Amino acid sequence: MVDTTEKIENSELVTNRDQLVVVDNIESLIKVIRDQQVIFDKDLAKLYGVETKYLNKQVKRNIERFPEDFMFQLTKEECLRCQIGTSNEGRGGARYFPYVFTENGVSMLSSVSAVIYTQQIIRRFQLDIDRHNAQYAPIDVETFRLSHDRFLCIDDDVYHIGVSIKDLGKKWFAFSKLDILSPDMLIEKIKSNN
Repeated sequence: MVDTTEKIENSELVTNRDQLVVVDNIESLIKVIRDQQVIFDKDLAKLYGVETKYLNKQVKRNIERFPEDFMFQLTKEECLRCQIGTSNEGRGGARYFPYVFTENGVSMLSSVSAVIYTQQIIRRFQLDIDRHNAQYAPIDVETFRLSHDRFLCIDDDVYHIGVSIKDLGKKWFAFSKLDILSPDMLIEKIKSNN
């Protein structure tokens, strides 16, 4: 990988084509609010090279992973104390009070979320998943009876798994990325038919 990251004056964040971000002084992004060290959603979004609204959308989709001690929204008074400008409705700018993330919240953001949707969960498969989850970032398993096939959701991507889980690694198989189905659409179908 060719490193095309460059530093600029005033410790600004710079993102390159390979999504590398250089921060000279990350301590300046950490604030103390409600007696906790936190980092603002807009600063985390810059670090990850995404828009703030995209970061917050992903958090809301997985809100059960972010209890109050991982992430919270600032009040108007806290925003004023932090010297965060509140915009007038007619002038543009932020229309919400920002979210801040604790160390645990940042850690949760950086973990990949994976869910396998399968027609049935047999004991052997559940044992394999339990072993995996004991050692690595957890994979959730949900039942999905509208299809014989299995689906794997990793963050915003949905994959069709064209093999029985018991045959993985033993026979030829294929994973196909589905561009016509989002994780939200798949979850809606599951909820409406289970």
